[in-house]
Amino acid sequence: MVMDIRLTRIDDRLIHGQVATAWSKATGIERILVVSDEVANDELRKFLLKQAAPPGIKSNVVTKRKLVEVYQDHLFDGMKIMLLFASPQDVLEVVQAGVDLKAVNIGGMRFCEGKKMITNFISMNEDDIACFSTLAELGVELEVRQVPTDRKTDLMQLIKKRKDAATT
Repeated sequence: MVMDIRLTRIDDRLIHGQVATAWSKATGIERILVVSDEVANDELRKFLLKQAAPPGIKSNVVTKRKLVEVYQDHLFDGMKIMLLFASPQDVLEVVQAGVDLKAVNIGGMRFCEGKKMITNFISMNEDDIACFSTLAELGVELEVRQVPTDRKTDLMQLIKKRKDAATT
């Protein structure tokens, strides 16, 4: 028996209204694990994220190393879990450390200097694209949806379209 990961999501806002309501209901989760070294070392952000979890759902903020440890020591075996990450780099790191993720939902990656818009809520730089490409090569399904009722869109197709458009 292993951790029952119902949803792995990249969203740099981490826990917010959409995640808290729509995704937790749609996936039937019991616990949200925010996986971020940065947030795990920031007491205020940790406290605020715990307050943002919907009623009846526990949330924890853990480092990437801690996720790998609890994944391997069966602490959360059978528990219905949502993993939330802020970046594809963090997801790739835990996958390469042995956390078996079948699919990743990409929710939001805000625009900042050096990034290009892929959709109106996802922007990436070359490093992000390289991480997603590696995840895809490892057999991880990468799908874009803001809420569960949206149609799934294949992220790698969006990246390819963007590159094709840039070269024509």
